[in-house]
Formats: sequence, structure tokens, C-alpha cells
Amino acid sequence: KYSMTSMHVPDPVISLSIAPTSKTGNDKFSKALQRFMKEDPTFRVGFDNETKQTIISGMGELHLQIYVERIKREYGVECVSGAPKVNFRESITKRAEFDYLHKKQSGGAGQFGRVVGYLEPTGSVMDPPEFDNHMIGNVITPSWFSAIEKGFKEQAETGPLTAHPVTGCRMVITDGASHAVDSSELAFKIAGKGAFRQAVENANPIILQPVMTVELTAPEEFQGVCVTLINKRKGVIENSDVINGQVVINACVPLADMFGFSTDLRSSTQGKGEYTMEYRAHEPAPTMVQQELVKAFAEEKAAKEKQNS
Repeated sequence: KYSMTSMHVPDPVISLSIAPTSKTGNDKFSKALQRFMKEDPTFRVGFDNETKQTIISGMGELHLQIYVERIKREYGVECVSGAPKVNFRESITKRAEFDYLHKKQSGGAGQFGRVVGYLEPTGSVMDPPEFDNHMIGNVITPSWFSAIEKGFKEQAETGPLTAHPVTGCRMVITDGASHAVDSSELAFKIAGKGAFRQAVENANPIILQPVMTVELTAPEEFQGVCVTLINKRKGVIENSDVINGQVVINACVPLADMFGFSTDLRSSTQGKGEYTMEYRAHEPAPTMVQQELVKAFAEEKAAKEKQNS
């Protein structure tokens, strides 16, 4: 007997907003995206309800550019694409306690839920959020723990720094309180959300950036130019060899700094240089990069609030 293991499909590392220039092309546009998704499991399509944009995601800048070009060439639909968005993540670096009470009284039955415990880092910064109940006794009705977990995991989708998902954290409940009349599933879900917000601010949150493994090949005379290109993009060169007159450079580079690299490489090596890129891991972003991302997010948020007011 033979059994086949399921194929590992890596998560996308880059996103791009895309839309047809004319509404008359909507049907063909949709057909193209559906077909490409069936052909390529690493190509994803979604819709952002907040920005009302169609978002395509894939494994790199060139990957998405090829599909935008194919929509135009094979379906005759001109598209407008926005700046690619990198899938950053957020995580925590230390344990933080929480004691959160959600209490609301507005005539009749109110809302009451109190949760006590701590938020701590897990073994890996990319672990999905985890939930543990270490409470002794039935101070909180057991059926409400699922509501606390749901609230915590929903809130973990929006980090405190740049609103990216929070990974590598575990919420542990050690105590709490409920009310015979006012406690409910909704009350404890809201308490779970509030407890996470309270703790994550004190858990030294950080931003994680996707880092790529890059292999660059070019004629030997362009070795210095290639090293300079990698260094300019905050890359770390791990290995460099010359094989049959070709220099092969292996490096790790943050994905956010790789946009436009193929154009720079071609122009710097007379069109003879080429490279491949593969997702490696999410790693903590340098302090300066983190500060820039937080500042940009705050400015974007302020602009949206001003537009909506």
C-alpha cells in the first residue's frame, strides 16, 4: 500500500492591491484570478473589507508582477496595482500580568466578566497564539473559557504597534470572577480581548519582518557590484564562491528591502545578473526599522480618521 503526504504550501510573504482600470473588465478579471489560484497554490486572492480592495498575495515581487502581466496579455484586462505590502508580524519578549474587569450596567441584565493571569512568550516567535487554563475551581463557569479564548485570539489578530497579527504568545488564566446574573459569553469574550490589550502593552512588543534567502549569480567581474547591492539592502552575505567564471553569492535580506532588486541587478550587471529568493523566517526588525514602521502606521491611521471625520 502507498500513501501520499500532503503538499506543503508556504504562506505568502508579499501582498499587492489590484483592480481593473475599467468596470467592464470585472468578469474577465475575476475569471483570471480564479484560474491562477487553481494553477498555483502559492498564489492567493482575498478582499480587504476595510480598504475595499482586492489583494493578491504570493512568494515575491516578480511572482505577482508575472500574474498582473498575464491578466493583461491573456484576458485583455488592464490593471492598476498598488505598492506591495509586506506581511509583518508582531510578538512579545517578556511575561506580563493582567487583571481585567469588564463591567457594564445599562438597566436590566448587565455585563460582568473578570479574568486574571499572564501573557508569556512561547518557544518560537512564529507559534500561533496559545491559550491555557490554570484555574483551580469553578470561579468562572467552564463553558465561558472558550469565549475568553475566542476574544483573546480575535484581538491577537491586531497587534499594538502596527495592527499586524501577534504570534509567539500564550495567554494563561489563573483566576477570575463571574456574576450570577450579569455574566455571559459576550461579557467574557470582551474581557478576553481587554486582558490581551492590557498585557501586550507591558510585554515589550516587537515587530517581526520576513527575511529571505537570496542566491545571486553574475559574471565574476561584477562581484564587487553585487556585494554592494546586497549591502545597500541591509543584507548579510553568508557565502561567496566563484564557479566557472560566475560569482555565486548567498545572503539573507529583509523582504521589505528587496523591492526593485531585479531591476537594479540587471542594470548594474549589463543584464547578466540573476537571483532567486526564498522565504527563510520572520525575525525581529532592527530598532530603527521598527520605529519607522510604527511612525508610518500612526500617520496612516491619523489620515484615515481625518478623512472619515
